[in-house]
Amino acid sequence: MAATLGQVLALVLVAALWGGTQPLLKRASSHLQQVHERTWARQLLQETKTLFLNTEYLMPFSLNQCGSLLYYLTLASTDLTLAVPISNSLAIIFTLIVGKVLGEDIGGKRAFAGMVLTVAGITLCITSSVTKTQEQPSTP
Repeated sequence: MAATLGQVLALVLVAALWGGTQPLLKRASSHLQQVHERTWARQLLQETKTLFLNTEYLMPFSLNQCGSLLYYLTLASTDLTLAVPISNSLAIIFTLIVGKVLGEDIGGKRAFAGMVLTVAGITLCITSSVTKTQEQPSTP
């Protein structure tokens, strides 16, 4: 089964939501206060409260979870052999781009070359799949 352009765009959006939020989650979680409670149940409740009352953490987390929901919905109609490489590979690219914008060190020329090769490979996968969809005769 080949993917339509809409499915491919949905998977790219999933990658953007997953990859784009990772550096934001990393940054927000580094500012969290350490919680220490006597029992594991109280510890769990305090940590959950601390996370969900912190909007700097909650916003990227919510967007990340929207990406997961979109991925789940898209998988119902998309070929798995196309969905996994697109979403996971491009998520890494989006993570590197957003990390760079936030001032993180993402590596040098090798990291950039890896990003270019990843995008080239995903472009080949998408082009092949969309071309197959357009060539298939429609059944009445």
